[in-house]
Amino acid sequence: MEKFTTIQSRAIPLSIENVDTDQIIPARFLKATDRKGFGENVFRDWRFKKDGTVNEEFVLNDSKYLGNILVAGDNFGCGSSREHAAWAITDYGFKVVVSSFFADIFKGNALNNGLLPVQVSADFLSQLLNLVENNPETELEVNLVAQTISVKDSELSENFNIDAYKKTCLINGYDDIDYLVNNKELIEAFEAQKIY
Repeated sequence: MEKFTTIQSRAIPLSIENVDTDQIIPARFLKATDRKGFGENVFRDWRFKKDGTVNEEFVLNDSKYLGNILVAGDNFGCGSSREHAAWAITDYGFKVVVSSFFADIFKGNALNNGLLPVQVSADFLSQLLNLVENNPETELEVNLVAQTISVKDSELSENFNIDAYKKTCLINGYDDIDYLVNNKELIEAFEAQKIY
């Protein structure tokens, strides 16, 4: 995984609540087991009309919005436990998803795949969505080390929580195996002290 410490980016506002994993990546696209290529079908049924033409009204198709941060409505990633949802979001180019609540399994899958789920208060989320929708040039900064999300050139800021282990993994670009390998000496020293 890529190392993650801080990102400054414009954001894309998806002010829809209860976005489930089938809306993120429809089941008919789950045939592959490789993580690559899922981004082209992220939010497929919202990005395209039934006849296959682009839905110009969907926010990801609106050229005034861009960036690596997705600001979504409450209860993001609910539904089935497909890891492909995190794959699709990261393959599309997002590094961060902001919401006031994430489904637990989605949150775990996101963290395991280098996607940072930033959970904020409902009030802060509402302010972010309004700012980004009304001014697409708005830039956000997500600082994983300090565990803060803020609006550039503004006093608007909030702290967020993250599991300490997952924070370490993201900062160092580790998956679970990398973490163990990088702590091999500590593990061996601990094992040497054990009495069997």
